[in-house]
Amino acid sequence: MKKQPGWALPDLKAAQVRTPAQSPIRHEIFTLPESMRRLGIGKKYYLRTYGCQANERDGETLAGIMEQLGFVSTVDTDDADIIILNTCAVRKNAEDKVLGELGSLKRLRKINSDVLFALCGCMAQEETIVTTILEKYSHINLIFGTHNIHHLPDLLYRAMIQHEQVVEVYSKEGEVVEELPVKRFASHKAWVNIMYGCDKFCTYCIVPYTRGKERSRAMEDILKEIRELKQEGYQEITLLGQNVNSYGKDLHLEGGFAKLLEESARTGIARIRFTTSHPWDFSEDMIDVIARYNNIMPFIHLPVQSGDSEILKLMGRRYTIEQYRELYDKICAKIPGCGFSTDIIVGFPNESEEQFQKTLDIVKYCQFDNAYTFIYSPREGTPAAVMEDNVPMEVKQQRLARLNEMVNHYARLRNEVYQDRIVTVLVDGISKKNPHVFSGYTETNKLVNFTNINAKIGDIVKVRITACKTWSLDGEQVME
Repeated sequence: MKKQPGWALPDLKAAQVRTPAQSPIRHEIFTLPESMRRLGIGKKYYLRTYGCQANERDGETLAGIMEQLGFVSTVDTDDADIIILNTCAVRKNAEDKVLGELGSLKRLRKINSDVLFALCGCMAQEETIVTTILEKYSHINLIFGTHNIHHLPDLLYRAMIQHEQVVEVYSKEGEVVEELPVKRFASHKAWVNIMYGCDKFCTYCIVPYTRGKERSRAMEDILKEIRELKQEGYQEITLLGQNVNSYGKDLHLEGGFAKLLEESARTGIARIRFTTSHPWDFSEDMIDVIARYNNIMPFIHLPVQSGDSEILKLMGRRYTIEQYRELYDKICAKIPGCGFSTDIIVGFPNESEEQFQKTLDIVKYCQFDNAYTFIYSPREGTPAAVMEDNVPMEVKQQRLARLNEMVNHYARLRNEVYQDRIVTVLVDGISKKNPHVFSGYTETNKLVNFTNINAKIGDIVKVRITACKTWSLDGEQVME
């Protein structure tokens, strides 16, 4: 692969840099020249997003920009004039899926020789991935990263009008760009970014390299967005960050995330959630605020990753399992009935059977409502990727199966507590099989399928639970 003039390629070493300087917060830098406002007239775009909630929220911005350019959304790749894959880099199988998709989509050139292919998101921030794409997937017209979504109009102009192969990926600490277009994918629930990036550098994680350093939005910008969403009829917001507990540290904001949570609750919006929380800096002030406000939902995603302190140290997690257990106990004491989900990795380099048993022990202790469980996936460029790994894949798979069996057991037990209870459900949708069955989530994030009397999507209704399954509840709406 020969670097072309004008390309900006990712650089892993540059992506590691962290300086004490505060990241700039930029307003009104997104502009759309009149010449570009008709760039997409008569054309359709297809957008596929992989990965986490942050990627989903980026997808809403991508869609917002595309539609300001005049493009119309399509769900059919065969019908699209531009195909955008918004990617995730957390695990190798996610990357393999995208690369497979890139290969299969090449056939569309036979249908439409002018179709454009674009790849963005976290995979675009990886040196090896971009090298692979440029060498083996030469039909890709546009590659851009997580730091320059606001440049999309110009990038598309160069690819569509000037017929360039455009590669613009910046490996830098990043900035905060406000007032970007957005096309919300739901009418009653909304993602609200409160910060970007991560400075934790867990040894297995690529995210600090792909998303830049921790940088917070100004509180007034966040609260303005929440108030606007409430005015537009949104019932629930989820505050988003790679580690929301760190919110405000870079701004030297007194009270940090606990203060933001409280001010968000005071807007009066019906439901507030947040993700993701790192156990290392989950403060007692946060617990107190959650306990104080009824519109902050009593459900916390609290990734443990392993039940063994030595493995946690190798992972760079900055807490011991005893400290995690103590935090869990504090939350349970102050927020009775709080729901919990977690993330767990099995087969981390050199994990012993005894250390894995300690992971089973913490699952037994916490009895999580849900757990996202994974076999360790090495990410090139991270410290863990060069650690000696003497755990055979067969052993990892067996451990994952044993872990999942225990997770499922406790998930079912946690659900059975709801039998015959009346719960509050925010209605999300209608069953494809039965128009009289609706679904939604309780305050503690339990999925409920229920027979409907008069509910509409976006309503908050009362439901009596009539049956409990491992991952969902059945019920019937009751009139108040």
